[in-house]
Amino acid sequence: MAPPIAAHLTVFALLVTVSAAATVYHNHTVGGAAGWSFNSTTNTPATNYSSWASDQTFDLGDYLIFNTNSNQTVVQTYNKTTYLNCTADDSDNGTFVYDGGSRVFGEALTIAVPLTIVGPNYFFSDAGDGVQCQRGLAFEIDVQRGLGLPPSLNQPPPPPYQEPPGRDAAQSPPVAVAQSPSGAAFATRADASVAAWLLLLLLQFQ
Repeated sequence: MAPPIAAHLTVFALLVTVSAAATVYHNHTVGGAAGWSFNSTTNTPATNYSSWASDQTFDLGDYLIFNTNSNQTVVQTYNKTTYLNCTADDSDNGTFVYDGGSRVFGEALTIAVPLTIVGPNYFFSDAGDGVQCQRGLAFEIDVQRGLGLPPSLNQPPPPPYQEPPGRDAAQSPPVAVAQSPSGAAFATRADASVAAWLLLLLLQFQ
């Protein structure tokens, strides 16, 4: 005797829930409630950022959210030497400085940085001639493939992205400024094709 349709629908609902949970990109608020901050009086960071990062899982398409102010910088690099030197190298195409466009000292900022490359990603503040980084305002993460890049980050090339300079442009590369991602980038995306396939599979057992 075939199991009742209610049992099939229950199993189907559970499978769709699991499928939906597996298709979520995450926002990681750097430092948690402490934010991305440095106390210049005590020369100490607001929290241990390496410890914070070690408790997280980072995948392509996730965002790091830096709640900070213009007293700190957010530097992302794929170059370990740059990271260890605590200095942003303007000649390195794999290093990006995010400042939110602020030119006012102490202005509150929220900077969203997408994770677009698998492997080691390094983050630090080079403010104070690198002192903030040397004192602990820095961390490294290992980005996993996860679901891969969502279309919003895959076409055009992953941000930070800038048009190549023209012939008359200055030789120094422009500063990359992070833009807050739209809400759509954080939406849960269930894979409709998987759900349809599961429904067909369940109906075969009626």
